[in-house]
Amino acid sequence: MRASLPPRLISAPVLGQFVDTIKTLAIDAVQKANSGHPGMPMGAAAMGAVLWGQFLVHDPQAPQWPDRDRFVLSAGHGSMLLYALLHLTGYDLPLSELERFRQWDSKTPGHPEHGHTVGVEVTTGPLGTGFAAAVGMALAERFLAATYNRPGFEIVDHFTYGICSDGDLMEGVASEAASLAGHLGLGKLIFLYDDNKISIDGSTELSFTEDVAGRFAAYGWHVQRIDGRDTGSIAAALVLARADARPSLVCCRTVIADGSPNKAGSHGAHGAPLGDAEVAATKRGLGLAEDVGFFVPEAVRAALKEALAGHRERRQAWEQLFAGYREAHAELAEQFEAHREGPVPQAVLDAIPKFPAKGAMATRKAGGKVLEALVKAHPTLIGGSADLAGSNGVEMAVPSQSRAQPGGRAIHFGVREHGMAAVCNGLALHGGLRVFDATFLVFSDFMRGALRLSALMKVPVIHVFSHDSFWVGEDGPTHQPIEQLMSLRLIPGLYVIRPADAKETAAAWRLALQRGQGDGPTAILLTRQDLPVMPETREVIDQGAYVLWEPEGAGDLDGILLATGSEVATALAAARTLAGEYGRRVRVVSMPCWEAFLGQPAAYRDEVLPPAVTRRLSVEAGTTFGWTRFAAHSHGLDHYGASAPGKLLAEKFGFVPEALVKRWLELP
Repeated sequence: MRASLPPRLISAPVLGQFVDTIKTLAIDAVQKANSGHPGMPMGAAAMGAVLWGQFLVHDPQAPQWPDRDRFVLSAGHGSMLLYALLHLTGYDLPLSELERFRQWDSKTPGHPEHGHTVGVEVTTGPLGTGFAAAVGMALAERFLAATYNRPGFEIVDHFTYGICSDGDLMEGVASEAASLAGHLGLGKLIFLYDDNKISIDGSTELSFTEDVAGRFAAYGWHVQRIDGRDTGSIAAALVLARADARPSLVCCRTVIADGSPNKAGSHGAHGAPLGDAEVAATKRGLGLAEDVGFFVPEAVRAALKEALAGHRERRQAWEQLFAGYREAHAELAEQFEAHREGPVPQAVLDAIPKFPAKGAMATRKAGGKVLEALVKAHPTLIGGSADLAGSNGVEMAVPSQSRAQPGGRAIHFGVREHGMAAVCNGLALHGGLRVFDATFLVFSDFMRGALRLSALMKVPVIHVFSHDSFWVGEDGPTHQPIEQLMSLRLIPGLYVIRPADAKETAAAWRLALQRGQGDGPTAILLTRQDLPVMPETREVIDQGAYVLWEPEGAGDLDGILLATGSEVATALAAARTLAGEYGRRVRVVSMPCWEAFLGQPAAYRDEVLPPAVTRRLSVEAGTTFGWTRFAAHSHGLDHYGASAPGKLLAEKFGFVPEALVKRWLELP
């Protein structure tokens, strides 16, 4: 077990130089950019130096090594701390990139970005979300260890470390995630808390005087309080934290802008350069040349370069261990590798059930049947709901994730929607898993920050949102989504799929699973109410939209009805009435996924929506805002719902075939 590994030894003088080098690189970069946050990297420099210099198991020459320790700088505004550490410890981040901090096309953006800078495990900036993602990473490690480790072959055995700030711990998302981590007992999660008691507006005495240590102890965390500027205390605390079975928070009392003669301890160093005079004074106080920028002492370079050999040896030892594992447990090894890299195996996609075109079924129930089959076919499909598993249709006949069953695949997130989505980002970023979460569509509002980050990072989390319209019924307008569907479509890179029936629901899951790392997340929106399973719908919807139906025979089209989800069957019934009773040739287009459709060649888009046919009516049980990109007219809801049975609301709001026929005939 790695908890028993002794820390690497760095002589005290060199470690001190390491700390000072982090500080000066940070202040030089911020000063040159005339933008940034110098105070946090200066105050947290000792924590970073001890953790990265003495404890973190990683290999800069193989940054994607599966069994590396993960590090999350949740306090992303202190990004120069991470960039300095990556540069100094041997990652492909040259000094020239630190000199281009916050500049166009540099590898050192204002806040760390996963996939943009080597060694950055998660995009951080919005406070608290990095903390929650680290919880997900620690949960992924424990689950994979329980799933794949065998006696003598601990191929998954690493820690997740992080540094968080006062701001992180003020945000509710961190509280949600911390509560979950304590409940689950994620003992290989360790956070160093940069307790500098400063926020942007001033001292935390203005707004944040709670007992953080007491709160985390109540969550079930192992908590220590230390001097965050004393490297010996930091190292000793990390040794204790690694040995404890609980997640750990080390409260490190620090000073923002530590080393600055005039700005240390001041909120003035939080989000602004120190200024040339103060930079010079700081370097003078540290015993460094005032006129030399971006200086790295040779002793620091040599010590950290020497450590590279040790990093490489640990990684190579793991590779030898895995080679033995492959011989002893060939099937498990193949499975481990197959689900770490590349697309979802075809056998998993083939397991998705087909639905006959008969009867009626709520798409949430169809989604449940799809998930039931996928869980059997995909050994590392993991996820759960925010206390709504039965309602969302995501109950799984597998063990629940818990301390007693670390290999459980059904995660009970509790009523923690934002934390759930952010934790799922971390689960997916860790690698080796396919991840989903679930709640009611109206509660996607709570998740929006994490949804945006998953899209920014292009992480393939699948978000299941049931109860997708006013058909929620009696629960009333607080639970009936109106603007949520369209607001999700505003997030770049998020596929939003609203299937018309059980067949399209199976197709939605297929499309979502085909989106891997680098493609982005998917939201699947499902109904509470039963919908007819139509013979006209398709089992593959990768093109995003298609011609569902139009009257037989020759002749020009009179127009097009475009619909999604539960409104497709209504539009189809209306179009048939228009054809049979009024002689109108109206095409029906099912458009389950705008984003996939917009990604198709223009020729296909024009085939489905001929430019010459301008008389178009969109039909969707939500706000009409945005539909003008496809249709000149829209039938939707631009007001909140009401508390009444769903069928009555459909009549009152005009979502029945007769109302659509009337609306069509009234179009100019």
